[in-house]
Amino acid sequence: MRAQSKHPPQRTCIACRQIKDKKALIRLVSTESGIAEIDVFGKKPGRGAYLCPQKTCWELALKKSRLDYALRTKLRDDNRQILREYSHNLEES
Repeated sequence: MRAQSKHPPQRTCIACRQIKDKKALIRLVSTESGIAEIDVFGKKPGRGAYLCPQKTCWELALKKSRLDYALRTKLRDDNRQILREYSHNLEES
């Protein structure tokens, strides 16, 4: 009997709603203190949300409060600004 090939895990971007491989997306996690952090390795504990590595998805998620909803928290303005600054280094879609 042949072993079945594993398929890569997939997640949905909370902004554009496209399903992509988990490794192609950036995970954000809500910490116990209610701060959203970028989870580079995807291993931090806490509620997570995924975004495409494109500036438009980040702007949409931060502007429409989709990130707040997905992480079930209310982001503070300084935390939102840090994430916005991170998105300036991402590629345009």
